[in-house]
Amino acid sequence: MPFISAAFMLVFCIVIWRRFFTRRGLHLVYWATGLSMFAIASLSEAYLTLGWNQWAFFTWYFFGAALNAAWIGQGTLYLLFSNRRVLPYTMLLILGSLAALILMLQMMPLLNASEFSTQVPISEQYSTIMPPTHDGAMIRMATPLFNVYGTIVLVGGALWSSYLFWRKRILPNRVIGNLLIALGTLVMSLASVITRMGLGRWLIPGELLAAGLLFVGFVVATKSRGTAIITATETPHKS
Repeated sequence: MPFISAAFMLVFCIVIWRRFFTRRGLHLVYWATGLSMFAIASLSEAYLTLGWNQWAFFTWYFFGAALNAAWIGQGTLYLLFSNRRVLPYTMLLILGSLAALILMLQMMPLLNASEFSTQVPISEQYSTIMPPTHDGAMIRMATPLFNVYGTIVLVGGALWSSYLFWRKRILPNRVIGNLLIALGTLVMSLASVITRMGLGRWLIPGELLAAGLLFVGFVVATKSRGTAIITATETPHKS
């Protein structure tokens, strides 16, 4: 399943990056960057089913558990608001990501690789491989901040866009597509929460389901009308 998830996310990334190179748009850069992080984390998760590698663990936790949701959410902010209004939040996200990188690198020498087993998903055993927060894993305190920010922005932006199209009784595909994007984000958030509760076996199915919902939502919301291509979660005043 981790390999299926990784392959699916790679395809999704290629679609978004191709869309950026044909249509441009700063929001697509952040979406593609966040989804690329998701894909890297999925590949690392798949690798860790075969054997231990500390840098595979690094990319799985740093790009998957910590950053990807916030960077995808930042793309939604750029879509809904002007660049000038979003710029301060972008600077905070970049600085926060750099701070998280420092915390992650500081923790790497403290990993307890002797606790690792290929028989158990990394999402079920990561908490025993990483030291406690008070012993050097301060990155654990930063991770929820990125996830909460990303989830609120993604879900809020998708629901708001869906509501605007529904209220104007136009482009029903965008209404449905944005609802699927919001649902996919909530599924991913729920999977992360139950992983922290010790039910890590549900993370991979949750990732796969969330990725599927996000991708289908994007495809539905960008469905062609004649020759026109519509941007996912784009608000009516930008049409």
